[in-house]
Amino acid sequence: MLTGGGDAPGTNAVIRGIVRKGLKKYGDEFIGIRDGWRGLLEAEFTVLDQEAITAILTRGGSILGFSRTNPFKSEKGVERILRNMEESGMEAIIAIGGDDTLGVACKLGEFGVKCVGVPKTIDNDLSGTDYTFGFNTAVSIATEALDRLRSTAEAHQRVIILEVMGRNAGWIALESGLAGGADVILIPEKPFDVVEICEYISQRQKRGRNFSVVVVSEGARPLGGKEITYSDGVDAFGNARLGGVGIYLGKEIEKRISTETRVVILGHIQRGGTPTAFDRVLGTRFGLAAVDFLHEGRFGCLVGIQGTLIVPVALEKIVGKRKIVSPDLYEIASIFFG
Repeated sequence: MLTGGGDAPGTNAVIRGIVRKGLKKYGDEFIGIRDGWRGLLEAEFTVLDQEAITAILTRGGSILGFSRTNPFKSEKGVERILRNMEESGMEAIIAIGGDDTLGVACKLGEFGVKCVGVPKTIDNDLSGTDYTFGFNTAVSIATEALDRLRSTAEAHQRVIILEVMGRNAGWIALESGLAGGADVILIPEKPFDVVEICEYISQRQKRGRNFSVVVVSEGARPLGGKEITYSDGVDAFGNARLGGVGIYLGKEIEKRISTETRVVILGHIQRGGTPTAFDRVLGTRFGLAAVDFLHEGRFGCLVGIQGTLIVPVALEKIVGKRKIVSPDLYEIASIFFG
């Protein structure tokens, strides 16, 4: 098995569930692939047994490591993967990752590689599953940050902007903003109007509320503008490195309504540390189901949760299709703006 993309709290719970059930019920042997698809290209493997998964349930990160390697961008990448799998005796792969990692797994199926996918992203933007593990932890961390920022915003009569993760979908901003009582929530699905945001803040000031808390997804963009990036480069899957929309917004607010503004970029704090109980349980359920899927021959499938049920979802139906925040949900949140 491998863990690709960025880290998400609950990944080790998935690994633990896979190994524990595979050993106990099926007598499987597991090979851990280091650092995502890079490890499969370079044949960097480790044995995953009972000792390897001891005391990892509460740990963040992944005992296997992560990378954003795209084997289809590597010279003879597929050929090397097939050779390394054969030489190691690897029969199938459980790929734990987001859209990029699962996209590779889906494509490798065309070359005869047997894969089962487990959805991993704190952004919660994968189709075919109601939730991805790591999302609940990220929302909890962002909500706690909003709770803390509100008290200092009020004490100093400032606007404080919290920039959270969310490249293509605003789930973290939306749910943490609702839970944390944000006065404005900005998401990638709806380009924002700076004038409108300033009006919300001014409305509060007229009511004697001389402070505001704004939460914004890193992928949010101004009306008629583009996403704001931290640098010009892209990763192996063509993803730009986003960051800085909070700073942009803070400067615009100060310029337009002369209100002192501070910006907090939460960044990788959302990804790290101990997973919540919800993510530990969800990750465990995903891991247990992934092993069953292998033995049932459900290759080319994602382990998804719909309602309370774990279900198989064809990878080809969900890869490249983002689950975004609906206008109806955003309308609910907007009731509390200003």
